[in-house]
Amino acid sequence: MPTFSAGDARITFTDSGEGPPVLCLAPGGLAHSRAELWARAPWNPLERLAGRYRLIAPDQRNTGTSWAPVRGDDGWHSYAADQLALADHLGLDRFAVVGMCIGGAFIAKLLEEAPERVTAAVAMQPIGLDGNRATFHRLFDDWRAGASGDHPEATDADWQQLRANLFDADRLLFSVDDAVLAGIDRPMLVLRGDDDYHPAAVSERLAEVVGSATLVERWKDAGDVEDADRVIQAFLAAHAA
Repeated sequence: MPTFSAGDARITFTDSGEGPPVLCLAPGGLAHSRAELWARAPWNPLERLAGRYRLIAPDQRNTGTSWAPVRGDDGWHSYAADQLALADHLGLDRFAVVGMCIGGAFIAKLLEEAPERVTAAVAMQPIGLDGNRATFHRLFDDWRAGASGDHPEATDADWQQLRANLFDADRLLFSVDDAVLAGIDRPMLVLRGDDDYHPAAVSERLAEVVGSATLVERWKDAGDVEDADRVIQAFLAAHAA
C-alpha cells in the first residue's frame, strides 16, 4: 500500500480502478478505521463498485500503518485535513464519498470543510449522539489504552482534550454543529443504523435534517443487501460524476 505525508501524519491508502473517484472511509472507530475493515461490511464498496469507479480507501491516522502525533488541539478537523490532503496528493478536485460508522462523522466534516469538492455522499449507519455519550468515552479510552505506547509525545492533558474535542459537544454526528447538517445540499444516502454506536434515531434525524438526503431503512440483512446495492448503485451513477 502506498503512503504519503500530510504534514506530520503518514497516511497509507489503496487506490484502484478507473472512473469517477470515490473516497471510501472505513468503519472501525478510532482504532480500526482502515481499508481492510471494508471486507467485514455487509455492503463493501471496494467490491461492489469495482470496475466502474476509482476507489480510494485510506487507513485513518493511527490505524493500520498510518500514524500521526496525538495533540490536544486535534479533532475531527485533523481527519478531514488528512483526507483532503490525500485527494490533493492524487489530483482529485472532486469526489464522491462513502463512509460507514465513524465514516459518517468524517463525511459531515468534509461537507463542512470543502463542500464544493464532494459530489455525493453515502453515510452507512453513522455514529451519533443519542443518550450514549458514555459509549463513545469508553471507545476513546479503549483506543487510548491500546495506542498510548506509540505516542510518547502525548501528555495526559493531550489525551483528555482530544477526547473532549471528539465526543463532548452536543452534536448529532459529533463532528459538526447541527446547523451545518441543515445546510448540506449535496445528494446523500443514509443507511440506517440499529445499535448503541449507530442509533437508528441518529440516521433518521440526519435524513430528516439534510434536505437532499434519502433514508435506506433496510440494508444489512442478507435478504436486503441486493436491494440496497441497487439503490446505492443508481444513486452513485446519477451523482458521483
